[in-house]
Amino acid sequence: MTRQDTPTRPAPRSKLRRALPLLVTAWLVLEIWLLVQVGSWLGGLTVVLLLIAGVLIGGSLIKRAGARALSAAFEQTRDPRPEQPQTGTSLTVLAGLLLILPGFLSDGLALTLLFPPTRALWRAAGRRAADKVLRSAATAGADPLADAMRLQEQLRIHRPDGKVIQGEVVEPGAGPAAGPQGPDTGYRPPLNG
Repeated sequence: MTRQDTPTRPAPRSKLRRALPLLVTAWLVLEIWLLVQVGSWLGGLTVVLLLIAGVLIGGSLIKRAGARALSAAFEQTRDPRPEQPQTGTSLTVLAGLLLILPGFLSDGLALTLLFPPTRALWRAAGRRAADKVLRSAATAGADPLADAMRLQEQLRIHRPDGKVIQGEVVEPGAGPAAGPQGPDTGYRPPLNG
């Protein structure tokens, strides 16, 4: 048997990828059970009206978040600043999608994405998860999600007007406590305004 004939084992799946089908199935079962329970308590017509209301509200949330993101993009092109205020459109769009999904668990989760105190918690959890993904995949090309997040970070730190801001790298041990250093006489390119 040559080297080409030996079968290669696929890369092992992460814990989340192994548990995801079970989690989705459990979520669907809970959604259906809750729909049946609420339907028996309030009546079938009321449940259908609540589901339709969720679809309409979710659609309007997505539409409003899209308009806000578009106006923020236009504002960014008119007045490029390195630090733009957060519009929160991604969490609003996710909340709208969850409201469109039939079920009351997804509606409850959507409400937590809309209220400011829980919205801040979700945003912080998302940042922690993103940092963990970036730290876990050290090599480029190992994880497509980590590669996309690295690209987004690189795009975020570059100024939209293309200007390069001159700076100086300061080594941690090169401060005044490290000893006397002479004047800095190295060449520096001129600053263009």
